[in-house]
Amino acid sequence: MALLGSTGSIGTNTLEVCRRYGIEVEVLVAGNNIDLLAKQIEEFRPRIVVSAKRANFDAPVVLHGQEGILQALTMCESELVVNALVGFLGLRPTLKAIELGKRVALANKESLVVAGKFIDVSKLRPIDSEHFGLWYLLQSARQPKRLILTASGGALRDWEIERIAHASLQDVLNHPNWSMGTKITIDSATMVNKLFEVLEAYWLFETKHIDAVIEPSSLVHGIVEFMDGSTTMHASKTDMKLPIAYALGIMDEPILSNVDLLAMNIAFRAIDSERYPVWQIKDALLQHPDCGVVVNAANEAAIERFLKGSFTFGDIAQAILQAFERFEGRVVNDIEEIFAIDEEVRNYVKTL
Repeated sequence: MALLGSTGSIGTNTLEVCRRYGIEVEVLVAGNNIDLLAKQIEEFRPRIVVSAKRANFDAPVVLHGQEGILQALTMCESELVVNALVGFLGLRPTLKAIELGKRVALANKESLVVAGKFIDVSKLRPIDSEHFGLWYLLQSARQPKRLILTASGGALRDWEIERIAHASLQDVLNHPNWSMGTKITIDSATMVNKLFEVLEAYWLFETKHIDAVIEPSSLVHGIVEFMDGSTTMHASKTDMKLPIAYALGIMDEPILSNVDLLAMNIAFRAIDSERYPVWQIKDALLQHPDCGVVVNAANEAAIERFLKGSFTFGDIAQAILQAFERFEGRVVNDIEEIFAIDEEVRNYVKTL
């Protein structure tokens, strides 16, 4: 297999699954964590390595940058590509892998958010606990009525609302349930992550009857309401090795231990648009899914400004809402138009 994003949370969990089940890794792609990448190369001995930084690695083929990723996909023999890259950077590799006839285990949510219209989802298996949970529940002939994703609520879920807008980066990254990368943790706090997952679910499951709730323990990952009045939930420990293993074709193995039912403390909360302002565009985004590229570009540009100190935390949501209002109704006709809109929206957010 080819693993894109090997040093992140999904990447390291994927390698743990490969280690456990003896899966060969032909390609490793990583960003700037050169030390960890070198250790992974030493253990898994990939034929092709791609890094953001130029460095000397002990591998037959060493490439760099995004062009290096596309070249590695063309050169490799692997039929399975795990795309765990973060952000818009992951789009072209997803498209390239599908173009080459490969299967894609997708953790790069931005691919579907901005370009779901042009992606053959039959070639994908999502590596995402929520979409995996929905897929797991939908393996029956029963007619679903509504799909419900769950959200942790992020680091600020219990803060007084008036304090949220001025939360520091350290506050936002202090997630109560897990430790993940900076961007996804910020997206969890703004609820952008769940907004993206709603749009992903639209493309994956071909329905607009999608909602989300907060489930603070993060043990319930997906809920399906069926036409007959039944509601089923998928629960598992908060461990990405389960959806990763299924995406790699490992099924019905003892991947995780079951949750302790007697220790579960499940309670659901509504997603409040006052606490999470981006949630107010959820239904509009489902009606205009082409605008996923607008929301993603605005979010990435706003986060960049937040990290540099020129935006407050509250400015992230406001920038997204302003960009959505300005560019709502845009229809994307081809892939290259996505890149043009992406640049236009990023430039707009720079002016706010």
